[in-house]
Amino acid sequence: MAIMPRSTISYWQGSTVSQALISSLQNPALYPHPVEEFQVIETHISWVILTGPFVYKVKKPVNFGFLDFTTLQARKHFCEEELRLNQRLTQDLYLDVLPVTGSVETPVICGDGEPLEYLLKMRQFPQSQLLSQVQARGELTERHIDDLAVQIASFHGSTPAVAQDHPLCSPEAIMAPMRQNFEQIRPMLTDAADLRQLEALQSWTEASYERLLPLLQTRTTDGSIRECHGDIHLGNATLHNDQIVLFDCIEFNEPFRMIDIALDAAFLAMDLEDRGLKAHSRRFINNWLEHTGDYAALNLLNFYKAYRALVRAKVALFSLAHQTDAVQKAVTLRQYRNYANLAESYSAIPSRFLAITHGVSAVGKSQVAMRLVEGLGAVRLRSDVERKRLLGQQPSSETGQLGTGIYSTEATQATYAHLHTLAQTALQAGFPVVIDATYLKHSQRQDACRVAEASGAPFLIIECQAPDEVISEWLKQRQTEAIDPSDATLEVIQAQKASREPLSESERPHVRQVDTHISSSLDGLVGQIRQRLPGL
Repeated sequence: MAIMPRSTISYWQGSTVSQALISSLQNPALYPHPVEEFQVIETHISWVILTGPFVYKVKKPVNFGFLDFTTLQARKHFCEEELRLNQRLTQDLYLDVLPVTGSVETPVICGDGEPLEYLLKMRQFPQSQLLSQVQARGELTERHIDDLAVQIASFHGSTPAVAQDHPLCSPEAIMAPMRQNFEQIRPMLTDAADLRQLEALQSWTEASYERLLPLLQTRTTDGSIRECHGDIHLGNATLHNDQIVLFDCIEFNEPFRMIDIALDAAFLAMDLEDRGLKAHSRRFINNWLEHTGDYAALNLLNFYKAYRALVRAKVALFSLAHQTDAVQKAVTLRQYRNYANLAESYSAIPSRFLAITHGVSAVGKSQVAMRLVEGLGAVRLRSDVERKRLLGQQPSSETGQLGTGIYSTEATQATYAHLHTLAQTALQAGFPVVIDATYLKHSQRQDACRVAEASGAPFLIIECQAPDEVISEWLKQRQTEAIDPSDATLEVIQAQKASREPLSESERPHVRQVDTHISSSLDGLVGQIRQRLPGL
């Protein structure tokens, strides 16, 4: 069980009865398991009793407006909600809701009689396994990010959609907490520069809302508003049994939880960027998009990330009025400004380009594309993924047959047309794009060039090269691992080499060659593009 940091604001004045109960619950004889030691962590909304093997959470009888735990029935309900909601994402961390009977002085867990309180029982895990701690040690890997993306995308695909007639399923409901942020932040600021920045951010938010209103309306009718986690960041994810587990979702406030899935994902993207992990954030978003197919969300991503950053900024300011130490006040203001500056960065006008890869299967196009994702913030569109999203899997009866099923000429044409439509969407949303496909035909490359021209974006053809023995080895590796979406075989690659149409003289000005098996060549490509487009 991960523990929230102690709040720096004393919102709650205390309850003698509740505190006495917490003291009485620190008795090993009450528990049906060995107790290694008791440790009690107090947050502004709960007590958390650590025993070694298990954790017991007791909700405080408090009312902060955004939550109300003042009645026993409410505490029971929200314990049950916390259990239900978190069991969607955890296998064996959240275990049960247990009644406490007896008296405050001599409580009994799961005894007879009327309950006087309820405990949420959870399995305890080392705080060192939190991904926030893993990241602080410099041990957060690309595999962790990829696993998070797959898990979150899968969760978003399975969690229930909010009914269209629900009050929270409207553009106004999406915008309301954003406006509330500005109303709550403004009275806490005194510096003129901070106030001017806040005013500019509010104007940008309002203008973005008006521009995005048709899309926001579509999101409320297409099932994008779902019962989400609501609080996805590295501090709410842990390694448990060698698997990443998300926990501690929002149970106490529906408006914080019943949100756009893209807003849910944007929280983690913002959290990673706040930690200086832009490459990880870009990798996460690309993998999340790849698994959800929700490329329309690109138009909303910076809008949502700015909101998430301002929530963090507001929370930092809440403690300011209760601080008397000048050094601590300066630290708090610096935290606020860091988040406000991060929010402001999402309003910047981006530099865009459209890049396509060119080369046979297994030549390393996907790793080239991922370099552009992590290094330049590009959106990667993969033909192998989008072909199957569009057309389904290749029939088993046609496996290994060239030019049949989803690899027929007609199917390939449809796939490239779909890729170009998605590229146009991403470019219009302000993102650079790299399309990971073979582009062996001149007509395919010309169609991509027209998309770039229509969007006013520079066009690049990345010619991917590697020795035949390297291609053969990479092909064997991905066939052995069976995790790559490509169905290409050695016979397919040989056919591609025989049928590929060479780059024309008119295409040469757009071409950048890269030796995919040489790391310095990949790094050089990123540097060349950044030099040509300095705004990246």
